[in-house]
Amino acid sequence: MATTKKIHRCPWVDLSKQDYVSYHDDEWGVPVHDDRKIFEFLTLESAQAGLSWYTILRKRENYRIAFENFDPVKIAKFGDNELNKLLANPGIVRNRAKISATINNAQRFLEVQNEFGSFDAYIWRFVDGKPVVNKIDKIEDYPARTELSDKISKDLKNRGFKFLGSTICYSHMQATGIVNDHSVKCFRRGQIIKMY
Repeated sequence: MATTKKIHRCPWVDLSKQDYVSYHDDEWGVPVHDDRKIFEFLTLESAQAGLSWYTILRKRENYRIAFENFDPVKIAKFGDNELNKLLANPGIVRNRAKISATINNAQRFLEVQNEFGSFDAYIWRFVDGKPVVNKIDKIEDYPARTELSDKISKDLKNRGFKFLGSTICYSHMQATGIVNDHSVKCFRRGQIIKMY
């Protein structure tokens, strides 16, 4: 009788939550270069401030519908009517400051695209286009923020972005593969490195 080889995943993954496992296995840490996908993660991560990522992950489809499939051009034009509809939407986090920040961030996102040609070109220049590969062994090894996330957050704030502090920026870097924080034993670490 054949034995099944145990798959090692990062220590933060709650194996009882299949959608969380799928997010880890399919998306987390994979380098993202599509501007709309980058904006999606910026939106979701800014909404996460003070909450768990799993809370936001479960609302992701609702966000996709409410925020025009994360199209920054459309969101940048949102006015009071759209804001009030979003505040009444039970499928998202109904926090006026966070929703207003998303509209503001869409406007700032377009400004960055105009300046650099794409948001991708802007954000990846902080690592010269190459992901930072960290050596994570246990849960305690994960940083909440780094000098690099401080630098990115400061630059974004100077450009007028909101709800993107250093901790949120580091989460964004992890999610979009700017840093590879899959643990050394995680099966995804090597797979993603081979994609570089």
